[in-house]
Amino acid sequence: MTNHQKSNVPILVFWDVISLTLAFFISLYFYRINDLSFQRMEVVFLMALISLWLVIGYSNKLYVDWTGSSFFKSRMSKYFKTYFILAGIIGILYLVFSFPKDVRNLLIAILAGIPSLGIITNSLVIRLSAPIKERRTKMSTTLIAGSGQLANKVAGFLESNSYAKFAVQGFIDCNPEAKSSSKNERVVSTLDGLKDYLKYNFADEIIIALPYNELDKIKSIVEIADYHGTRIRFVPDYQGIFGENFKTYQFGDLQLVNIRQLPLDNWFPNLLKNVFDVIFASAVLLFLSPIFVVIGLLIKLDSPGPVFYTPIRTGKGGKPFKVYKFRSMNSNDSVVGGTQSTVKNDPRITKIGKFLRKYSLDELPQFINVLTGEMSVVGPRPHRTFLNQVMQETEDKYMVRHYYKPGITGWAQVNGWRGPMETEEQKKQRTSHDLEYLKKWTLWLDIKIIWLTVFGKKTHEEAF
Repeated sequence: MTNHQKSNVPILVFWDVISLTLAFFISLYFYRINDLSFQRMEVVFLMALISLWLVIGYSNKLYVDWTGSSFFKSRMSKYFKTYFILAGIIGILYLVFSFPKDVRNLLIAILAGIPSLGIITNSLVIRLSAPIKERRTKMSTTLIAGSGQLANKVAGFLESNSYAKFAVQGFIDCNPEAKSSSKNERVVSTLDGLKDYLKYNFADEIIIALPYNELDKIKSIVEIADYHGTRIRFVPDYQGIFGENFKTYQFGDLQLVNIRQLPLDNWFPNLLKNVFDVIFASAVLLFLSPIFVVIGLLIKLDSPGPVFYTPIRTGKGGKPFKVYKFRSMNSNDSVVGGTQSTVKNDPRITKIGKFLRKYSLDELPQFINVLTGEMSVVGPRPHRTFLNQVMQETEDKYMVRHYYKPGITGWAQVNGWRGPMETEEQKKQRTSHDLEYLKKWTLWLDIKIIWLTVFGKKTHEEAF
């Protein structure tokens, strides 16, 4: 909703409240024949009626699309949709509950009065707003400096907002030698001819929609606009520089740009994920504790050595941390600087270890890492320092996966990209799936990945 639309919401709400109140008074007047004394129950009923109407109205977007040629049609369509929903709710209450006869008659009278009053009050809104809209249309005329994708985007935004479609006077072609420039039929001037154009044509403002590398042209437009007293607005081309995933922040007098804005950068999704991690990890450790004891005993009986293997992995922000795993090999790689990857039919894997690795049961102790805040239930899998350095050098944007905590399972794993990364395809797919997960994160996606980790076929295809 635009600021202009927001500013008119109170007016629309006011008119609807007036309509409902009038319908109530008129119904009460005719029902009681000149007796307008209020009873407490009727006051409560009026307040409930208005509140219910506003809730339904907001859900049906009744209080947007304030201006524009199709306003009356759009407004009345939503108005009657709101009315029928309200009538349906009251009708259900009418049938289900046993109201006194006088209350039932009052309900019917009010429902009969709302449509008639609604047409009258909304017609008045249209008539009162038309002169204002016409005056704004005549006064506000905008030129857009540029004729490329950014300029067209600005025009599209303006033209999708109420009266602004009549205010876009045209484009200033700042690059007439380009082939694409001649295709824009709405070009009214070139940059060289802008001074003469403004001499004979009034423009309320110029919106500059040019990339940063055309600084000389931007300065030239500002000078010409200042000469004619035309207002200037500038649209920063952040997307052209940083791509799609960015977000701007106001930091005092400075505007900051987060050039890689991801869902988990927002406080609520981040809080939601952390709460889910703690609850889920606590439940797993509580309910599977007997299985942990059984697995520990089987590991000790199967081969000599500790129950747990605690290698150092790279976590959030590139910081190393200790990962808890059930030991699945006779001789493990160094916990700190290990470089030896597990291969198919690896002779180091124990009998019980083969079973644990097949169904990812060796990863279960990592729920302890989740409770300590070093890992998440779902996220990019943590890698050894050696492998991390290799991937950093070969895969573009690989280190972005370290913006957040690593996970016990991840999007790459449930899509079959787990295990060693010996080929270029394995490295590329692991990285692209991890980055895709960070861009598209939702709590539902986490739940889906957990489900696929247990029941998905691809998850266990490359397990060994």
